[in-house]
Amino acid sequence: MDGHDKRLTNMIWRSMAESIGLSLVLFAVIVYFLQSNGYLNAFETWQEGVRMSLTLIAIVAAVGGSYGLWHSSRMKHRLETLREVMLSLEKGNLSRSVPPLGEDEIGRLGDQLNAITKKWEEQVSSLQRLSSNNAQLAQKAKYSAIVEERQRLARELHDAVSQQLFAISMTATAVGRTLDKDFEKAQRQIFLIEEMASVAQSEMRALLLHLRPVHLEGKRLAEGLIELVQELSSKVPMQIDCELTEDIKLPNGIEDHLFRIVQEALSNALRHSKATKLEVKLTQPSSDAVRLLIRDNGVGFELDMKKQASYGLVTMRERVNEIGGSLNLITAPGKGTRIEIRIPIMAEGGLEIGRDDD
Repeated sequence: MDGHDKRLTNMIWRSMAESIGLSLVLFAVIVYFLQSNGYLNAFETWQEGVRMSLTLIAIVAAVGGSYGLWHSSRMKHRLETLREVMLSLEKGNLSRSVPPLGEDEIGRLGDQLNAITKKWEEQVSSLQRLSSNNAQLAQKAKYSAIVEERQRLARELHDAVSQQLFAISMTATAVGRTLDKDFEKAQRQIFLIEEMASVAQSEMRALLLHLRPVHLEGKRLAEGLIELVQELSSKVPMQIDCELTEDIKLPNGIEDHLFRIVQEALSNALRHSKATKLEVKLTQPSSDAVRLLIRDNGVGFELDMKKQASYGLVTMRERVNEIGGSLNLITAPGKGTRIEIRIPIMAEGGLEIGRDDD
């Protein structure tokens, strides 16, 4: 039983206790009034008086407790309904609404939550339309994006691969000097060269992955992802399982963002995860949502802001937020990494039948 259920259960017990206490107080007041006005006759024996008093007290307590249980159970059911809808909203499911809960404060709270959900749907729909418009503007500014991408890759080549190659070169020179003098030290240096070469190779593969087109260039999302995974599988010693629902139709902007998110995740896996197996799933569990799952069996990492920044997760979250979705990241050292993204598809302006090629 979780913390929420425990609090609701305490509310029921508290309501029953309050009802029983109030019932006993009212019973005592009524008995006192009747006794003081001579409406009650004295019992023949004190045993009969005690037995009758305990019987009446038990009946009053049972009635009070039953009323408290009935009243709090109704309130619990209504609050649980509100809680379930709020949990659905937290997970990005905007299709669920609060049923009528009456005309009191809880009913008005449910109506207000429905109004908030409606505004949220309108905002997500606007975000997705804006994302599609941004995709068209980005296509027109493609040359500028290519120039910026080349500059970024040049910086990363200098910061990562170039430094690795320089270190390899220096270590190789040292091997030539120590080979005759200290063979064991030379062996350790050769092993270090192999390790640095492997790191440089992973960095280079990740950078080559980013040399792919910024946009899908007329392809559907599933087609672009299949091509991306096939190309990567032929170049890296990593098992990549791909499960894609090919008939999913999304607006241009959403497809471009999801494609870049997968591209970023694959690049991170090559650079940091040391994974031997990677899984990519694109499914549509319901008519109003699309789910993207990316999972590897790598080394994982601690979830802090520094690591999130170095793994490109900040950029992923920004892309997901821009199209009104939610991102759930699960990882730990030695446990691999799991990224689950859920994108709501709005009925109004959400789906496009085809992709614009111009």
